This record gives sequence, C-alpha cells and structure tokens, in this order.
Amino acid sequence: MKLLHSNLKKGEVKVLTQNLDDLWYLSTIVEPKDIVQGKTLRKIKAASGDEKSKEAAKKPVFIKLTVEKAEFSKYASVLRISGIIKEAPEEVPLGSYHTFNVDENTAITITKENWLKYHLDRLKEACQEKKSALLICVHDREEAYFALFKKYGYEVLAHIHGDVQKKREESTKKENFYLTIIAKLKEYAERYKIRQIILASPAFWKEDLMKEINDDELKQKIVPAACSSATKNGIDEVIKRPEVREALKQERTAKEINKVEELFAEIAKSNLAAYGIEETENASSIGAVKELLITDSLIQKSRMESFYGRIENMMKAVDKAKGEIEIISSEHEAGKKLDGLGGIAAILRFKLNYG
Repeated sequence: MKLLHSNLKKGEVKVLTQNLDDLWYLSTIVEPKDIVQGKTLRKIKAASGDEKSKEAAKKPVFIKLTVEKAEFSKYASVLRISGIIKEAPEEVPLGSYHTFNVDENTAITITKENWLKYHLDRLKEACQEKKSALLICVHDREEAYFALFKKYGYEVLAHIHGDVQKKREESTKKENFYLTIIAKLKEYAERYKIRQIILASPAFWKEDLMKEINDDELKQKIVPAACSSATKNGIDEVIKRPEVREALKQERTAKEINKVEELFAEIAKSNLAAYGIEETENASSIGAVKELLITDSLIQKSRMESFYGRIENMMKAVDKAKGEIEIISSEHEAGKKLDGLGGIAAILRFKLNYG
C-alpha cells in the first residue's frame, strides 16, 4: 500500500492499494461511521427528452459516503465499502446507498473521527511490508501441497498427486514425482520471486527429494522442516516448527500464530488470559488487557449483526490503556482456534479476581 496523503489533524488519510493484501488490511482499518471518498462507477440515467432513451449507464464519478460496512472477499479480489452518500455530483441523489468496489490500484481517502494507535500501526505495517516471498511445500511420496504466505494467512497454489506403483517399481515412480515437485518449486520461485522455501515431509521424503535437486540457487533457498502429514493441516503444523521460526519471523502469519499460542498457554495455566466477549469486555474496562486478540471474521460478523459498537469500545479502552491490539486472520488454524473461543480474547497484565 502507498500512503499518498496524511493529515491526522483533520483525520484524513489517502492511500493507494497495490495488491490483494492491501485490501485485507483496509478491511480491518475502515469502520462504520468513517468517511470514505474517491472515484467510483455509478449507474446514471442519460439526460434526454425521450423517456425510452433514459437507460442507466455506469459512469465514473467522485463520491463521498459515510461507511456502514466493509467486506473483504479474497476470492473476488475486492473490498466492498458500502454506505450512504453525503457528497456527489448533482445527478446522484444524496442519502442514497453506494458501494465502492476497491481493488488493486485504487486510491481512496479515509476520514476518521479518531485514529487509534492500532489503526496507525496497521496502516504503517501495510505501507512498509512488501509482498510475501515465502513458499511452503509439504509432501510425501504420493502427494504435495504448495502454499504462498499472505498477510492474511496463506494461499494454496497447488495440490498434486504422484503415481504410486507396487514395490518393485516404487523407486522409479518416486523419483519421477520428486522431479515434478522440483519443477513446481522452480516455477513458483521464479513467478513469485521467492526468497525462501520451507520444504517439509514426514519421515525421510524431503531428504530424498533434496538429493534430486541439481540447482544450487534453488537449494540455497530451502529450509527443511518436519510434519506428520502431506496435507493442509501439515502446512499449519510446519508454521509452528522451531526450525522455521527464523525464516518466518518477518511473516505476519507466524506472529499471529505465536500470539494465539501464547494465549492458549496462559489459558492452560488458568493465569493471565480472558476470552469471549463478556470476559474480555470486563478485562478491558478495568485496564487489565496487555494484548487484545480479535479475529477478522468476528469483526465482519459484528458489523453484519450490529454489535460492532461493543468491539469498538473494547478496542478504544485497550488503546487508551496503552495495550496492544492484534487482528488475527481466520484463514489459518490459529485464527480458527481463536474463533472457537468466540473470536476475541486477551493476554492480561494481571489476573482477574472474580471473587
């Protein structure tokens, strides 16, 4: 994301989106009651004396609206920001509804009554970080998954199967499948400008595959790791492995997973943790929250079901008490685990006394 203009005295920030990750970041920054403005397409009836010729056609117009909801769809590669129009050309009725379809290479201005620290932290993070250059491959002798890390989780690029034969032919077929995996690694390394590849497998399959790699440049990018299965669960498992922490330390996904694991460790000790809306709300109201963890799916749900005010008040309380706020993606396993606790939890400064 590129920061085009900033005037926090007026509460204004203008940004230019550059990739799909930026849309996810904006979905956690843009909130109900914010003002969003920019160029957009709007159906407008042609001015003509002939009623039959007054067909609506989409035209580019400049619109300012008060946000009611912001929804990110990674499958459609778009962020939809909907609300009520407060400024527009005269042919567009004020007070009517409009939706900005924000995609890559879109410039919008966001105005907030109050930019919290976590808003600014996420904006800074989005503007500083480059596209992920980390690929992960989990495989055995029969199948392989390839995944590209994203700021909102990871994207599975491919799932391939090997042709496993009977024992006397197995070694030949196994080698051929390894060559197929290696070809895919080369393809993705070039296409996505990959800096590091995490190669993981149960047993000794990764060591066998490494012997088949003749490309020294590709070999130098590989960090070997262990996993119990060549599945999507295997990808989540690999992320937690100590041997890949160094490779992943700059990746947002790894940071989120570590935070959730820290939370669950505190829960297991019945110590410095609170979870669920009511318990977390209570902790935030007395300044006990050191780190607030909330999933992006709960934020979306709260906006859709009109209880976002409670979430927003918690974030404001934590921000005022100098606590940290982490938005956790529900795309990966750690986010799903947090969703299982209600989508919101806190690591505390001190233990709560319920009497």
